[in-house]
Amino acid sequence: MSLLQESINSTGRRNSISSNSSGSPFLQNSTSSATSPYLHNSTRMNPHKPHTEIPLKELKSSNKLLIEEDPDQSNKPFFQKLWDKIVLNDYFIGDGRTIHINNNENNKIFGYSNNYVRTSKYTLLTFLPLNLFEQFCRLANIYFLIISALQLIPNISPTGKYTTLGPLLVVLAITGLKEAYEDFRRHRQDRFVNESLALVLKGNKFELTKWKDIQVGDIVKVLNKQYLPTDLVILSSSEPQSMCYIETGNLDGETNLKIRQGLEETCHLVDEESLSTFNGLIECEHPNNKIYSFSGSLHMDSKILSLSVKQVLLRGTMLRNTKWITGVTIFTGRDTKLMRNSNVTPLKRSGIEKSTNFYIIFIFFLQILLCAGCAIANGIWNGNHRTTEPSYIYWIRTSSEEGALSFLTFLILFNNLIPISLYVSMEFVKLIQALFINSDIEMYHKETDTPALARTSNLNEELGQIQYIFTDKTGTLTQNKMVFKKCSIAGVSYGTGVTEATMGAMIRQGKSLEDIPIPSPSSNGSGSGANGSTPFVDFNDDRLIADLGNSNNSEQIRDFMFILSVCHTVIPEVEEDKLIYQASSPDECALVNAARYFGFTFTRRTPRAVFIEFQGQEYKYDILNVLEFNSTRKRMSVIVRTPSGKLLLYCKGADSVIFERLSPGQPYADVTINHLQDFATEGLRTLCIATTELDEQIYQEWNKEFDIANTCLVDRELQLERVAETIERNLFLIGATAIEDKLQEGVPETIDTLLTAGIKIWVLTGDKQETAINIGFSCQLLNQQMELLVINEQTKENTIIELNRRLNELSTKEYEETRDNLALIIDGTTLNFALDGNIKISLLKLAKQCRAVICCRVSPLQKSKIVSLVKDSLNVVTLAIGDGANDVSMIQAAHVGIGISGEEGLQAARSSDYAIAQFRFLSRLLLVHGRYSYRRISRLICYCFYKNICLYITQFWFTILNGWSGQTLYERFTLTAYNIAWTLVPIIALGALDKDVNESVVLEHPQLYQSGPRRDHFNIRVFWGWVANGVYHSFILFAFPTLIFRAGLPFTAGKAIDLFSIGTVAFSCIVLTVNIKLALETRYWTWINHVAIWGSIVIYFMWLVIFGKFWEVDSLDVGSDLYSIIYHLGTSAVFYFSILIVPVIALWRDFTWKFIHRSELTKPYHVAQELQKSSTPKKSIGSKKKSGYTGYSFSQDSGQADALKKFTES
Repeated sequence: MSLLQESINSTGRRNSISSNSSGSPFLQNSTSSATSPYLHNSTRMNPHKPHTEIPLKELKSSNKLLIEEDPDQSNKPFFQKLWDKIVLNDYFIGDGRTIHINNNENNKIFGYSNNYVRTSKYTLLTFLPLNLFEQFCRLANIYFLIISALQLIPNISPTGKYTTLGPLLVVLAITGLKEAYEDFRRHRQDRFVNESLALVLKGNKFELTKWKDIQVGDIVKVLNKQYLPTDLVILSSSEPQSMCYIETGNLDGETNLKIRQGLEETCHLVDEESLSTFNGLIECEHPNNKIYSFSGSLHMDSKILSLSVKQVLLRGTMLRNTKWITGVTIFTGRDTKLMRNSNVTPLKRSGIEKSTNFYIIFIFFLQILLCAGCAIANGIWNGNHRTTEPSYIYWIRTSSEEGALSFLTFLILFNNLIPISLYVSMEFVKLIQALFINSDIEMYHKETDTPALARTSNLNEELGQIQYIFTDKTGTLTQNKMVFKKCSIAGVSYGTGVTEATMGAMIRQGKSLEDIPIPSPSSNGSGSGANGSTPFVDFNDDRLIADLGNSNNSEQIRDFMFILSVCHTVIPEVEEDKLIYQASSPDECALVNAARYFGFTFTRRTPRAVFIEFQGQEYKYDILNVLEFNSTRKRMSVIVRTPSGKLLLYCKGADSVIFERLSPGQPYADVTINHLQDFATEGLRTLCIATTELDEQIYQEWNKEFDIANTCLVDRELQLERVAETIERNLFLIGATAIEDKLQEGVPETIDTLLTAGIKIWVLTGDKQETAINIGFSCQLLNQQMELLVINEQTKENTIIELNRRLNELSTKEYEETRDNLALIIDGTTLNFALDGNIKISLLKLAKQCRAVICCRVSPLQKSKIVSLVKDSLNVVTLAIGDGANDVSMIQAAHVGIGISGEEGLQAARSSDYAIAQFRFLSRLLLVHGRYSYRRISRLICYCFYKNICLYITQFWFTILNGWSGQTLYERFTLTAYNIAWTLVPIIALGALDKDVNESVVLEHPQLYQSGPRRDHFNIRVFWGWVANGVYHSFILFAFPTLIFRAGLPFTAGKAIDLFSIGTVAFSCIVLTVNIKLALETRYWTWINHVAIWGSIVIYFMWLVIFGKFWEVDSLDVGSDLYSIIYHLGTSAVFYFSILIVPVIALWRDFTWKFIHRSELTKPYHVAQELQKSSTPKKSIGSKKKSGYTGYSFSQDSGQADALKKFTES
């Protein structure tokens, strides 16, 4: 019986530890409730003590500290334990941590984190205080809380005690419930993860243990297709030499397999007995978020063995193609690299939200002035009219007290000039808009089953105001599916295919494309060579195979192919009798497949060797050292022992680093440089291939230095780079490879659409200048009419001179009409100078006059600096889009970051604000969702201020007539419900659903997008226009009902008009007016809009009828002010006349303005609406129209498309 079966039978929990996991524990929901997710459970069984304990002494040569183990840690006071934890864990250990294997007692002294993971924000105890704290971080909520407190003071509030507190509690409750629901989902996921089971060594056998109970130093066994519960150092596995394969999709989004291998000294630890008696000590770095590096050492049997990232398995990765592994837990819980990388994307706020906050502050100061003026007027009126002091009236003795209390009264009376429902309305609308983005089928990528994802809803409207787009090229504009296209070997160029960049070069030269052969349409570029059909190869040239068989260069060709098949970190995998390569990068996959295409098949790998099959014979290459690639080195090397016994170094890398390491007298250098230039012109990615034979004695000495560097705990990567520099020299150049990365589907059309929309596009790429330019033409970023301003200087002084020269040229009249057709091309070296000091001002002046900018040979840091420069220096909204880890800083630096879920993993997508699967979806995200969101949020904010001003400024007009007393005109409960019942739902419906034109019209006429960058719908003029309109409406809505009833016209029953009767008439007119005003602003009608607007009006009048009878109920001591008022008003024709005619009078100006605005001050969207009407088939008589667009008629004459273009360009 297997160990797994024994373990399962002993616990009776078969379903919890399947060797074929049905899904990630990070994605599934748990039904287990064994432990409350709100209780922290760190208790566990007594750990097994090994037979031999290793004393903790002299852990670091730098520390030289002897720590004696306390035999009775549990008896220490709490603060002593806390002090020990801080001191031992963060100070005495210095640059790393020490872990005792199989000895939890020794590990306890360090206070390492347990494996309990919590991604939720709250617990049952902390939810209320923390959530309230977060909500009251908003100044508006603090303001309304202060008003609520003031209303509780006797003799101050004119509107009752709870007219502000009630709506505030509703707003807080709605926001709190939303937060609670989101946090509940996080708790449910946390519970499932923490309650998952793993095999942990207890005593001398493995037992099923909950993930949360695993501790540092525990030995864990993981089975095939299971997820790693902690960060482990692998000890042994079911495969030879402790090899194993992992999939890191949960960690970095990459689905290709990676290889990890235990140390040779621990390979024998395969059974429970040997593992239970295993003693050792691991010294390693402190927890960090670097998933591609690790420094540590294993102390065992008087040996110090180096540990690197190759021996580490990280939490969240899946074991694949390996029956089992055992490993020592080094990091748990919040210390694991997975959790360390779970950082929240930096909080971003849209420009509209920032402007709204400014307007709120400004309105608040205006309110203070208004209250102060009313308080002064109150004092003056009282001074003029108070001749006696009747006993039945409360008079304040001192004028200062009277003024202060009067000021507070007016502050309460006008408090809702700042709309209390604004933020909750915005949150709900933005949430709905984000759901629309997530569910948009037009942005769903079927091939990868990837929908669009709004990772935040705070920036929806910002998507509609983008002025600059900064984009990566590889994997963003291109597919990142590399196809081997051409090569240069021993001075001979092979390959005759035509690339997309070649076509771009033809466009650049103004040549016709009719005679150019179309590139292969194969999705993966598969070709047929010596080994039949091979993926990721699109090679057309029979000369290479012929020369391989019989030519003067056959030996160099063989060496070239062997280097391609040996110098890599690819893992071969057999699926359905087919050999598939799992590569860490698409380039390596293409190169290994290219070697296979020509008959050099990489068949299998062991930790110390790779095996190549050529012409039916297997060749074994012993891998002695691997000098890995990184963005600084720009090359990769392996030191191998060939089948013939030679000691060789194989190297592949960028031409800039390979050529400077060549030995003198290279026979193929000059011609290869020419070939590299040709390849770059064709838009191909190039790598140089070189080799050198090593002296045995020199290598042995070098290898000792390599081993020392490899065991460093501090700056291991830097030390390895330094050592590699000493061996990667005197290389012999054999040739170069050329790989094509084809454009994604729809990229040229998308870029053309975005440019037409008025957005400037900057491409930031690591490619060579010629490659970048030709790609620019092929993707339609550049065209023949553009003048290319190419700047590639090698010194700071020349950079200054060249920038100033270009600026002087552009200042002449000759260039005044051609600036829209300018493109700037600048390389990384020049950019490095141009981003320094005051030179960047000149760069910005030049770049902002260009329609397109291409930055070549740029580093990730330069990408971020470029985005920050434009963002901080120009008053523009920026967007950055990329797909790789090197794009994360750029994405986070921009106002809006877009991540592409591509071949390079999910690092960019997880760090972004919005994620899409393909670049072509960007046009829909901006032009449709962004534009709609911008218009909707703009109207929502303006309308929220407008409707509150309509209501609360009527209180000001009434105050003038009542001697500045601060008396309210409206019944308190009806007033309270204004913002949360009578006007809330209609504006949410408009904010979520309204659209001025159909999506197809927006995409057909991208010029319509320009209203966002111009801020046409939300600016100072628009905002204060709504405010002024609200003041005007408030005057009409107060004056006319007052004038109508001024004479005290009796009701039918003879009852005279009273205060709250006039107030009810005015309030009814206000509710009707603001809702009808919203109907006028609605362009796109659905049943939801009808229900929201007309339903709110109906509910209001139902409230008057029902609430008017509340006072009759003895148990309900409310409603006295409205008692039977609606019944008396209902008997008066004047009431019906008022509520019908007053809203019409108030809105007449709005009708007239809309007519003039549409007829005489026509905007581009007006023309687009008419185009849409003229293109919509007329429905037959009797058909029901479910939705439509409102607005006045406009010319139906021909030439409207030209009119639209004219309007947008003006």
